[in-house]
Amino acid sequence: MTHISTPPDARSAALRPDAELIGAAVAAAGRGTVDRETVAEVVALCAVAGEHLLVVGPPGTAKSQAVRRVAGQLGGRYFEYLLGRFTEPNELFGPVDLRGLREGRVEFETAGMLPEAEIAFLDEVFLGSTAVLNTLLGLLNERVFRRGGTVLASPLRVCVGAANHLPEDPALAAFADRFLARVFVEPVADARLEELLEAGRRPAAPAPAAGADVLGALDRLTAAARGCDLDAVTPLLATALRRLRAAGVPVGDRRAVRSQRLVAAAAVLDGRDVAGARDLWVLPLIAPTADTQALARDTLGDLIEKAANESLTHAAEELSRSTAARAERLARTGAALLAEHRDLPEGRDSRLRLEAALREIDAGFAPADLPAALAGIRAELVAAVAPS
Repeated sequence: MTHISTPPDARSAALRPDAELIGAAVAAAGRGTVDRETVAEVVALCAVAGEHLLVVGPPGTAKSQAVRRVAGQLGGRYFEYLLGRFTEPNELFGPVDLRGLREGRVEFETAGMLPEAEIAFLDEVFLGSTAVLNTLLGLLNERVFRRGGTVLASPLRVCVGAANHLPEDPALAAFADRFLARVFVEPVADARLEELLEAGRRPAAPAPAAGADVLGALDRLTAAARGCDLDAVTPLLATALRRLRAAGVPVGDRRAVRSQRLVAAAAVLDGRDVAGARDLWVLPLIAPTADTQALARDTLGDLIEKAANESLTHAAEELSRSTAARAERLARTGAALLAEHRDLPEGRDSRLRLEAALREIDAGFAPADLPAALAGIRAELVAAVAPS
């Protein structure tokens, strides 16, 4: 029987609706926070890649809020816990099954606990005891929970660990290395305090629209990422990794290999099943510290200068500093503001936010350099703020 393959353009076209749905869900989560959109977007990136994320920043910087919001938008079973020195394994993995124990079996009841979660958030993750971290290590590595007589395949898509700072204990290095991607956050800048205060008064992000198959879209994109064509980008990726190592950014073999998963996830979230230079913006995420991430961005400047992503606009811009990514983000932000402005009741004015978006576009691009899509958004913004 003759096998008829689907043309690449058709496969990519099939990905776009799912990529747009995930992009909209992540954008809805990000609208409830200030300067935490990148955290929400990288959670989605890692969920598609099947990798884990470490978020590092001082207390009170909305790390848990950002993760909670994006988990609510993506759907699926969610588990969250604050670890401490005295956290018992049963608090994360479930209590002993007493019925089985009476029959001589040591098994665990995992319903509603971490082994059955699809998205997990573990705050102060490095404070866990040796017993907790050893069990967690196996779960993160293999997506299999083993304890006593219980062996359970875990549906875990992404585990997000949070910490106030990176651990100094070398014994924790192997555990920390299981979190391939890292995002470092700081308190919101003084210039955005008014925006922070306003956001704190807004209601939480709404739940996904009825009938929106967000989790199904995530599954399809995850499957597409596994089959993403990386052949064309492999030489560029190898060049980038060599540069990082030469610059002093520690990238071991395991992290180098697994970085391909982030590249593939970025491609499918951009609506493509063939990865390219546009997707290399993810590479600074694998650098272990804030300083080495900044070094990675500088070292890879010419390789990621045209990087961008239609679904993950903030993360692509922050990690690449590219003009293409900035244009994507400004176009998406402007379109969202215009839609919100049109939906406001008569007499409500959002001109200040529209004007701020317009000023940011004009500060970032000369008129002759405006991409067509952004030029169109700019024209709409000008019309919206013009006196009636």
